[in-house]
Amino acid sequence: MKSLCAISNVNTMLQTVSRSTTRLAAPIRPISSSYQLHAQQTKRTMPTTVAADNGRAEQETVKKGNVKTSPKMGKKTLTLDTMNPHIKVMEYAVRGPIVIRAGELEMELKKGAKKPYKEIIRANIGDCHATGQVPITYIRNVLTLCINPKLLDSPDFAPDVKEHAKRILSSTRGGLGSYTDSTGLDVVRQDVADFIKRRDGIAADPDNIILTAGASEGIKALLKLINNEKNGQKPGVMVPIPQYPLYSATIAEYGMEQIGYYLDEDNNWALDINELKRSIREARKVCHPSVIVIINPGNPTGQVLTEENIRGIIKFAHEEGLYIMADEVYQDNVYAPGSKFHSFKKVMTQMGAPYDGLELASFYSTSKGFMGECGIRGAYMELVNMDSQVMAMLKKMLSAKLCPTSVGQACIGCVVSPPKQGDPSYESFMSEKQAVLKSLAEKAKLVTDTFNSIPGIHCNTVQGAMYAFPRLDLPQGLIDKAKSVGQDPDFYYALQLLENTGICIVPGSGFGQKPGTHHFRTTILPPPKQMEEMMVRFKKFHTELMEDKLKNV
Repeated sequence: MKSLCAISNVNTMLQTVSRSTTRLAAPIRPISSSYQLHAQQTKRTMPTTVAADNGRAEQETVKKGNVKTSPKMGKKTLTLDTMNPHIKVMEYAVRGPIVIRAGELEMELKKGAKKPYKEIIRANIGDCHATGQVPITYIRNVLTLCINPKLLDSPDFAPDVKEHAKRILSSTRGGLGSYTDSTGLDVVRQDVADFIKRRDGIAADPDNIILTAGASEGIKALLKLINNEKNGQKPGVMVPIPQYPLYSATIAEYGMEQIGYYLDEDNNWALDINELKRSIREARKVCHPSVIVIINPGNPTGQVLTEENIRGIIKFAHEEGLYIMADEVYQDNVYAPGSKFHSFKKVMTQMGAPYDGLELASFYSTSKGFMGECGIRGAYMELVNMDSQVMAMLKKMLSAKLCPTSVGQACIGCVVSPPKQGDPSYESFMSEKQAVLKSLAEKAKLVTDTFNSIPGIHCNTVQGAMYAFPRLDLPQGLIDKAKSVGQDPDFYYALQLLENTGICIVPGSGFGQKPGTHHFRTTILPPPKQMEEMMVRFKKFHTELMEDKLKNV
């Protein structure tokens, strides 16, 4: 097994990256447990110098005949001292140093380096197609015709595919290459409204639906809208812990206050109302809580909230005057027997007054579910009970960005308006969709069962989404060694796992966790055979670690 030269290697690699890309004259600190790579600031003794590519200060001397002149060189206008301070404290664990190291190892393998494995298994990010998931034919065919309308006359495409493409194109001003309205194509927003009505049995207004370039863009837009101090206090955003790092990163970027509430690991990551009350009570000392974020099904924890749990959350939001943000992008991904997705809108509406008047934003995306079209960036958000004047301000803000990607809009249009029974593409569409979801369900069970068979790993049932978030019982010696090099123990563990097995996961410290506990997040996306191989490698590594056979770790 590899020794702990890994941390040194990663730090060296990151310093090299810093010199070649960011051109910082200051050194980079070793990887921090919070995934931040802070540039150390140094005083400049030569104000008229600039940092060259090799990191050393050079002055250029220009000769003109017998006269030597030095060009005027001033300080950089934008430096770590003058840049937006909120950006410096942003963190995004899913693409942190361990992922960078995984890329380095892949390059080493390609060059013939000898490793105890032949490939890197990337279980760090929910990028479905990158792990081998096959695109849904119907979606890709409609997009093909929208992008290249000349193919509408081709006999290679089914009639319902052609009709769907024509319908989308008819809503554009000049095909997908033209701008759309800032809120998205009318025909797609109507299809979204129809989809919500079929799902919930409750009407949806297309004027309350905004298409976005991925759910992340909608989430960030809404948080930006909510970002307003009250009586000198920052707005507070309640987020689950563990949480998807988009939220903590955006909250930091906008200078808002994060209010973490712990999910109940002993109850399969359910949401405890008493914990909500505790967290908001503590938060009121430093901020004014404005919004509560719920991720259902959960990322990174893979739980699916019960209807009773959702009702309790809605009552809490009403009592505390909170805006509800329901991240429901994994609503298609429910696997465990007895689990069922319930939309916040449906539950809230069925509860009646006064709860049906709460302000709610819900999000859905093409990136997850059975589609996995992450790079196409298609999504929508539905805004329920938003003040009409605020809605006008939101649309004004979005208009400055012109419009979301038109291909993404067409893609979400295909997702919410799939082939109907009797259509030529229906059977193949349903077959492909069910095959993807069946495979994910099998892998969810494989991951749960395998981790729970390994001494020192505890994994709740992966009820939904695309992830497991197991807890680690780590030897005290490993914890002490991790702390001695300035790393969180789960970060240290994940780095050793990568170096020794080629498995790339994300340490739980990147998502947040209760003090004194150690976790990691893994996806369930790799193909079945690779997933089985990953479990074999993982079990061998952890078993030997617990038996103290990995002497160099």
